[in-house]
Amino acid sequence: MHDAYEPVPILEKLPLQIDCLAAWEDWLLVGTKPGHLLLYRIKKDAGTNRFEVTLEKSNKNFSKKIQQLFVVSQYKILVSLLENNIHVHDLLTFQQITVVPKAKGATLFSCDLQSGSGEAKLRMCVAVKKKLQLYFWKDREFYELQGDLGVPDIPKSMAWCENSICVGFKRDYYLIRMDGRGSIKELFPTGKQLEPLVTPLADGKVAVGQDDLTVVLNEEGVCTQKCALNWTDIPITMEHQPPYIIAVLPRYVEIRTLEPRLLVQSVELQRPRFITSAGPNVVYVASNHFVWRLVSVSIASQIRQLLQDKQFELALQLAKMKDDSDGDKKQQIHHIQNLYAFNLFCQKRFDDSMQVFAKLGTDPTHVIGLYPDLLPSDYRKQLHYPNPLPTLSGAELEKAHLALIDYLTQKRSHLVKQLNDSDPSTPSPLMEGTPTIKSRKKLLQIIDTTLLKCYLHTNVALVSPLLRLENNHCHIEESEYILKKAHKYSELIILYEKKGLHRKALQVLLDQSTKANSPLKGHERTVQYLQRLGVENLGMIFEFAPWVLKICPEDGLKIFTEDLTEVESLPRDRVLSFLREGFRELAAPYLEHIIHVWEDPRPDFHNVLVQLYLERVQGLMKQYLNSLPEGDAVAAGKEEGDLGEFRSKLLDFLDMSSSYEPARLISDFPFDGLLEERALLLGRMGKHEQALFIYVHVLKDTRMAEEYCHGHYDDLTEGNKDVYLSLLRMYLSPPDVHCLGPIKMELAEPQANLQAALQVLELHHSKLNTTKAIHLLPANTQIREIRVFLESVLEERAQRKRFDQVLKSLLQAEFLRVQEERIFHQQVKCVITEEKTCRVCKKKIGNR
Repeated sequence: MHDAYEPVPILEKLPLQIDCLAAWEDWLLVGTKPGHLLLYRIKKDAGTNRFEVTLEKSNKNFSKKIQQLFVVSQYKILVSLLENNIHVHDLLTFQQITVVPKAKGATLFSCDLQSGSGEAKLRMCVAVKKKLQLYFWKDREFYELQGDLGVPDIPKSMAWCENSICVGFKRDYYLIRMDGRGSIKELFPTGKQLEPLVTPLADGKVAVGQDDLTVVLNEEGVCTQKCALNWTDIPITMEHQPPYIIAVLPRYVEIRTLEPRLLVQSVELQRPRFITSAGPNVVYVASNHFVWRLVSVSIASQIRQLLQDKQFELALQLAKMKDDSDGDKKQQIHHIQNLYAFNLFCQKRFDDSMQVFAKLGTDPTHVIGLYPDLLPSDYRKQLHYPNPLPTLSGAELEKAHLALIDYLTQKRSHLVKQLNDSDPSTPSPLMEGTPTIKSRKKLLQIIDTTLLKCYLHTNVALVSPLLRLENNHCHIEESEYILKKAHKYSELIILYEKKGLHRKALQVLLDQSTKANSPLKGHERTVQYLQRLGVENLGMIFEFAPWVLKICPEDGLKIFTEDLTEVESLPRDRVLSFLREGFRELAAPYLEHIIHVWEDPRPDFHNVLVQLYLERVQGLMKQYLNSLPEGDAVAAGKEEGDLGEFRSKLLDFLDMSSSYEPARLISDFPFDGLLEERALLLGRMGKHEQALFIYVHVLKDTRMAEEYCHGHYDDLTEGNKDVYLSLLRMYLSPPDVHCLGPIKMELAEPQANLQAALQVLELHHSKLNTTKAIHLLPANTQIREIRVFLESVLEERAQRKRFDQVLKSLLQAEFLRVQEERIFHQQVKCVITEEKTCRVCKKKIGNR
């Protein structure tokens, strides 16, 4: 508790009993039981709490009974309830201006002065028996605002609440809406004390009493405070003087605050009964024969006392009411708010404390300094706080960390948005004179590092997302230390990766790969890491890939073949050189991937793959031939084991690929073997006769020879359209064996094969030049065989001619049908007028 007001006697032992009070500016109106109206002028002596009281007027014939007074200084009028009727008098002369004739029999009235941006508007509600009459003031008269409103009982107390009226009856409170219909809402009972009490508040709400409790209601009848005010006795009447609400109790005056809900002061007075206000900090309290003025203690003194008592919320409200210059006022408010936030932290209300700090813009490092072991000790020693910090541990420390996480996340978002601002807001210190950090990047570094520490204490799952942020500003050395201390090596790898410290990350992965209990055990994380490095770190990839390639070649090869942009963009020639030098057995699988999967057409890669296949086949061939029984022969690519696999790959690749250079490769192939492969190379070079010689006279396989012709025949290409003719020539007039070059194997002299030639004539006559084919036939060929060939040729030509004639007729018929359909549709006439509408969009076509 502190002293907010000091009671000063104004009138003592007045011979007339006081029945009502009203005041404005330096004037006090006293209505007495005999009907006298007394007007006092009250002037305060400068520098003291003494007052000069002068009786300016005494109207002994004002009325037989003064029941209620209300001063409207803006209109210079006095509204009064005299002998159960509403009278209006001039405030200066007390001359009667008007009487409200309809209000005869009134027992109570309540006025509401709305002083907005324009002219003040005066409304009045008068209780006449079980009706409420509504009026407004205009041109020195009261006019009806709307029709009378019926109520359940005779009102005992009432007050305006924005566009509603709160009315207290003998047993219950009701809220009546000024919506034209007079909607009534029942609120709650009056309590054991049957005298209701409704008091208007300065913010448009009303305070409603229920025994020794008071609740605050808005115009909807909803309670706006979490808890009711609890007085030490039942209030007789109340007055609102923000931030205080003053209640007259039977034996003393009690002063409280609504928010925060505090008992501020109790002032002992002799049987007080009435209270009225003449404006801010001008309050009069009266008993039957005494009047006191509650003089406000200076705000500065109140604030000092409140800060000592740690009542920061009330101190803030008073600081906002001071008349100091804007700069001083703002500085004091800011100081009190910091003290308030610090006190909330000391009370272990961590969430509330962090919310206040966030609104104040306090330097985040000063907030972080409230916690143990989050700031470097050298910097922490420079920070000062109003009181010793609380000791936190266990669940309390975790709760405090969670509140700090929310605060730092909010501050981080704000700072990131400001990062490129030319004129950012600067943080303020928690205590004056304490250094602050002005660099936004430095602040972000401290915030992110602190968040990392907090996450390690509260929720480890959030560490990785923080470190993966593109704009993560964690201090490298500090973060590295705490992650290693906590054995969070997976998160350490993320930190290194985001900071570009790839060598450190890969070294940690290598060190941890052999530790049994490590989450990084094995080579998988190293493979994934190397795959993401990209071409700019190719040297580092070549440095750390070998240990993976040695222990698991298949997974190691994925470093260079995974379907990732970074992997696919690696320079393939350099990767190939790296593999051929240290891991030659993986060069072929790598080339197979880039050729078959990535479809790389470069001849060098195709040539190298052929050479690698050839090396492997030659290496396996000798061992295979030595183990083969005498006289046995197996088709190329059908051998057992690795030889069959690799020779099949070589044959398929030579047949499939069109990018290798056969002229460069053929010299690598031996002259005493791999004839099937040589035939494929010769065919790719366009040397069909040499290739067919191998199939026909060396391998003696007419099926393969025909398949070769089938694969190479193209009647539109000059070199390939006579490939069947070459096969025919090879059967009928075989060349000398030396046409193949220096073959290192014994070959029998090639013999003509008329039967095979005739079969070619029979099966492939359509692909042969008839004249050239006849000229190739030997002179002793029987007429019957030539006749069969010519008949086949002529029959095919006739068949082709008939097919073309039928096709021509069909096309002509289709053309005529289309022409008939066109003529039919063109005969239909459609006239578009302004009235025609589209069937789809329903709009007029003529207007489009």
